[in-house]
Amino acid sequence: MGVYFRPLVQIGQARPADALRIAGGWGWATHAERIVRERGGAVVPVSVLPEDIRSRLSAARAPVAGLGMDRPRLMGIVNVTPDSFSDGGLYAAPEAAARHGAALAAGGADILDIGGESTRPGAETVPVADEVARVAPEIGALHREVQTPSSLATRKAAVAVAAFQAGAAMLNDVAALTYDAGIAEVAALQGAPVCLMHAQGDPATMQDAPRYDDVLLDVYDFLDRRIDAAVAAGIDRARIVVDPGIGFGKTLDHNLALLRGLSLFHGLGCPILIGASRKRFIGTLSGAEAADARMPGSMAVALAAVAQGVQILRVHDIVETRQALALWTAATGQA
Repeated sequence: MGVYFRPLVQIGQARPADALRIAGGWGWATHAERIVRERGGAVVPVSVLPEDIRSRLSAARAPVAGLGMDRPRLMGIVNVTPDSFSDGGLYAAPEAAARHGAALAAGGADILDIGGESTRPGAETVPVADEVARVAPEIGALHREVQTPSSLATRKAAVAVAAFQAGAAMLNDVAALTYDAGIAEVAALQGAPVCLMHAQGDPATMQDAPRYDDVLLDVYDFLDRRIDAAVAAGIDRARIVVDPGIGFGKTLDHNLALLRGLSLFHGLGCPILIGASRKRFIGTLSGAEAADARMPGSMAVALAAVAQGVQILRVHDIVETRQALALWTAATGQA
């Protein structure tokens, strides 16, 4: 019987002395939801949580690519692809991609995520050589021109090798090290942070009627297993980031269930990354058909995630999200 504990995260300066600080960050909790599979949940005080659960929920997270996890961090999206769902083709040319990456860095991005293979629903796999040719020059150029660290979004070991050689500081694997058997070894040898993301199916098929027994608990269990596999492959747990994979093999209801329960993932003891920016479910709920018209909804989702203690936001609109975070921080007394 699976038992899970989701801290009911609160924000603000009026924190009771017995509150549990969440992940060494800005949120805290006096109570948690104790969830038992197929039996539902009940609210309990954090004082009754098992000590190992309390420790994992409260322990400060290690820095990621040199970035402290004690405040929200913004990951800027640089798609060097012709077919990404939001900006496909806009930055496929190396010069355009370099300008865009530099602009995101200047606008306040803490890290830049470079992707050479679209992961939109229905996307086809890109040959390794083509993906390397797209991402390695861009990462190299950004490594030389800006101080902002770069992350590589890929599922493939050979692409990761080329990107690390070009100066990448982090690996962001949408397949959580399951697509290419060699990528875990590359990550372990490199000693860089690794983000493990949940996806049901691959991009070509992931939106073909996804199903779960309980999406929140199923995704949690998947990430728990993938963390164990990564550690067994030689990757330090302190270097692992987790991403529940909003929009990757999920319906609208699945996405909303994950967003409402995000604080559960603190129980994995790793920083949490959310990549919901401009996703289709935002358009469905808001009526914004075009992806580039979903910026306000994307910021609403980002702030809702930060209110649950999520440390890393992967976004397209860096300047606007940075401004929203600054106001949220001031309004909630975090400054």
